[in-house]
Amino acid sequence: MALLLVFGVYPLLYSVWLSLQERSRATRQFEFVGLKQWAQALADSRTWDSFQVTLTYTLGCLAIQVVLGMAIALLLDTDRRGYGLLRSLMTLPLVVPPAVTGLMFLLMEDAQFGVLSYYLKLFGIIDPSNPLLANSSTALLGVMIADIWQWTPFMVLIFMAGLRALPKEPYEAAAIDGASAIQAFRMITLPLLGRVIAVAVLIRSIDLFRIYDYIYVMTSGGPGTDTETLSFYAGRLFTLANFPYAATLALLVLISLNVIASIFIKIFKVRF
Repeated sequence: MALLLVFGVYPLLYSVWLSLQERSRATRQFEFVGLKQWAQALADSRTWDSFQVTLTYTLGCLAIQVVLGMAIALLLDTDRRGYGLLRSLMTLPLVVPPAVTGLMFLLMEDAQFGVLSYYLKLFGIIDPSNPLLANSSTALLGVMIADIWQWTPFMVLIFMAGLRALPKEPYEAAAIDGASAIQAFRMITLPLLGRVIAVAVLIRSIDLFRIYDYIYVMTSGGPGTDTETLSFYAGRLFTLANFPYAATLALLVLISLNVIASIFIKIFKVRF
């Protein structure tokens, strides 16, 4: 309870108080201004632009990670020799700090000597004259690649745990009835894994929506503000000592996450 109060409740209440203040540049004192910061945030076009970037990043990464995670989990769901080692190796990206992953992909996507940029240019996927992270149309994709590489194994582990817990009887009955592997997956596996998938999607959605590390290391919100997420925008305001406005944006992220998570839990009937 003490840890919860110190690291959870107090920062939340302080942020709420801070969002109702305005910091004087002359005296550096806080003055109560009510909902002025909230009105400014909701009227700020940059807030909505960063919200759109956040939503695009979240949905894009989530869709790819779910599909890749399920595909890899199905491939590794076997007791054949050597697959245990592969399952263990899948966890390696998860132990790398996100900042290190961002720096690694920053080098790999470098226009001059990046190995990833070289092969993307070789196969004609990107224009050699437009570096991946310097182009406004591909910069967010470049950041998403780093996130997908690091967190797809997380989805794989959750899906594999769900696959291992499935009963064998429905598959035996389906085999007797002549069902194909695709039919068994669509009619048996997916329905039985529904809640497992929902929990995995919920956890990753929350983590993706508040993304900061990769953006800070790889693009710093650029080019311009094309990769600036809500969390990064709030962090940038914090470095500029605009604490009340930064706290307001942070609370907007928290409120958005709670609303989205509540709707998701109600629709998919997720139980913990």
